[in-house]
Amino acid sequence: MVDISGLLNFTDDVSNFKLYESEWVPKVVKYNEELKKKIPAEYQIDSSLVPGDLDDSTFSPIKFLYDNKILSKREFEITDTPAHLLVEKIASMELSSVEVLKAFVHRAVICQQFTNFVMDFFFEEGLKKAAELDKILKETGKTVGPLHGLPISLKEQVGYGGKITTGGWVSNIENVLEKDAVTIQVLRKLGAVFYVRTSQPQTIMHLDTDNNIIGRTRNSYNTLLSPGGSSGGEGACVSFGGSAMGVGTDIGGSIRAPAAFCGCFGLRPTSRRISTAGGVSAAGGQESVVAVCGPLTRYIDDVELFMESYINSGNPWDIDPWSLRIPWRKISAPIPQNLTIAVMYDDGVVKPLPPIERGLKIVVEKLKNAGVNIIEFKPIKTQEAYETVNILYNCDGNEKQKSLLKPSGEPLLPLTKWCLSFGKGDKPLSITENRNLNMIRDYLRGLYLDYMVNNKVDFILSPNYPSVAPSHKEGPHYWGYTSLWNILDMPSLTFPTYLYQDPSIDIVKDASYKPRSTIDEIEQIKYDAKSAAGAPIALQLTGRRYFDEEVVAAGKMIDALLKA
Repeated sequence: MVDISGLLNFTDDVSNFKLYESEWVPKVVKYNEELKKKIPAEYQIDSSLVPGDLDDSTFSPIKFLYDNKILSKREFEITDTPAHLLVEKIASMELSSVEVLKAFVHRAVICQQFTNFVMDFFFEEGLKKAAELDKILKETGKTVGPLHGLPISLKEQVGYGGKITTGGWVSNIENVLEKDAVTIQVLRKLGAVFYVRTSQPQTIMHLDTDNNIIGRTRNSYNTLLSPGGSSGGEGACVSFGGSAMGVGTDIGGSIRAPAAFCGCFGLRPTSRRISTAGGVSAAGGQESVVAVCGPLTRYIDDVELFMESYINSGNPWDIDPWSLRIPWRKISAPIPQNLTIAVMYDDGVVKPLPPIERGLKIVVEKLKNAGVNIIEFKPIKTQEAYETVNILYNCDGNEKQKSLLKPSGEPLLPLTKWCLSFGKGDKPLSITENRNLNMIRDYLRGLYLDYMVNNKVDFILSPNYPSVAPSHKEGPHYWGYTSLWNILDMPSLTFPTYLYQDPSIDIVKDASYKPRSTIDEIEQIKYDAKSAAGAPIALQLTGRRYFDEEVVAAGKMIDALLKA
């Protein structure tokens, strides 16, 4: 285990074991008992098929699903069909919304048995909605919107009217919201069907997913590993095929880390394109580095389906004044010979480990062979960006986090102590300090814009994290490869390379390497080639602010090259 005790920078431990045990544990027990009742028993596999050592073994739920043909042929066909094709099949009445929902629910329930990703399940409600949509289509011959009948999973912190929304804090375990968050309102109007809400970590500020309500969520490729965070429940669900697409949020890598660790696509859009209004978090009023909402999918075209449908048909600016009225532009996949991609092989702060180095090398070679102009990106003030964003995360001195943690006295998890120690920890910034940091942020944004414009760079290709998913027992500590794009507010697409960690290849060969810093040492020593077996290798592609469409279009081109 990595010892980080000497690096903890917060002073006020608000946990109260006596209070938690006496008043809140009974509520947690009740919550889990109710949750268990909501999971349809008819879709569960025999418990004897689920290993008892999932937290200590390299078991792959996805491999098990296919090797044992757990679903029917029809169910596999439906749940492996990309969302953009599913909505066409539903619209033509080749498939009914009810049949599609049942297939995804079956797959989601199996996923739950292995990964523990569910915070809330409401199959009957979803079934009623699906039947209603089928009736409308049959009677009118028209869909209600571009996502008609599509089963979509939701990160639990995205506020759902009439349902408990905890955000991962025990103190919210009886917090029933009056109305839907804006994003749920928009997706509902477009015809989406909801039935499952997924887990996030305590504080929603880990790149792992574990909380004191349902416990840890596991990686769907290797249960020993982290599924990423904070949208880790979405990563596990979407990559397993438990939903046609999922909705996550991201303030430091919370969409991209789960997408990377679980081998699917995840888009961190530029801010104010997808609404975050109505969600439960500790980031309310935070304007220095803002959270965004975005999709996780198994297919690149489904990222575009989500973004185009949400923006062009959903008109979020009619509900949320913070949302910008910027229609989604339809852009074709670019010609490789017309592109210049700068590659960040190393951000200069934490050195990437063997599987990521191999992934970058192979992907770059394929891009070069296709005619893409590849240049090396030499990090621009990445250390300063990392330090600045970490101070901005805790600019209120953790006041809001503590106000959510203290009422229950719930024990602080190791990565909670880590994130509460970011920047100045419990010391709040003055208005002057916050403004000065905002000026540094804007200065950095200018540097990156100048670099891309002056060098005619279309995109920057980089790791999401120094390695593939780490063991859940260690967890991810370094956010710099993803949080860089949060402070710069640049759209970033995480994509699978279709390569996987191989313990016989991805071994550390340079035993003489001396870590540059404590955080570099933390990430270097936790890598274990054997335990990471089979973990997906993913990268991220980043473009200029509000060039989200270009990023997704280039993602299509890259995906086609990698599949070929």
